[in-house]
Amino acid sequence: MLRSLNRGCFSGQISQIGGCRLFSDEKPQTFEKTVNNVTLLGRVGIEPQMRGSQEHPVVTFSLATHENYRYESGDWSQKTDWHRIVVFKPQLRESVMSYLRRGQRAMVQGKISYGEITDQEGKQRVSTSIIADDVIFINPTGK
Repeated sequence: MLRSLNRGCFSGQISQIGGCRLFSDEKPQTFEKTVNNVTLLGRVGIEPQMRGSQEHPVVTFSLATHENYRYESGDWSQKTDWHRIVVFKPQLRESVMSYLRRGQRAMVQGKISYGEITDQEGKQRVSTSIIADDVIFINPTGK
């Protein structure tokens, strides 16, 4: 049951809009727009690998991106970042396993996800992954 403190508020409002503050006997819910989009263009670092279980398969691979910068001395340098890409979508998973190869350029669009994984020694480690919504193969020959 929602109640308003201010007159003129619509009874169906859930959030504070135009000065209407609403109180509910139920747990309040917030419906707001958020954005979590990532686009990467780089080279595949390792061959895609099938992981997970038969009920919950996932394909993983690494993608390298780099940034060029110049020192005050005039010398150029390059910093490489490695991204862990995970693919859950069934058709995309199969395409990546069939056609994506180490060294190939690819564009990945998806969202960033933070979590924990258990390493081979049983220790919990922080993990950052890109959950792929789309993978575009730039040059299928890998050259």
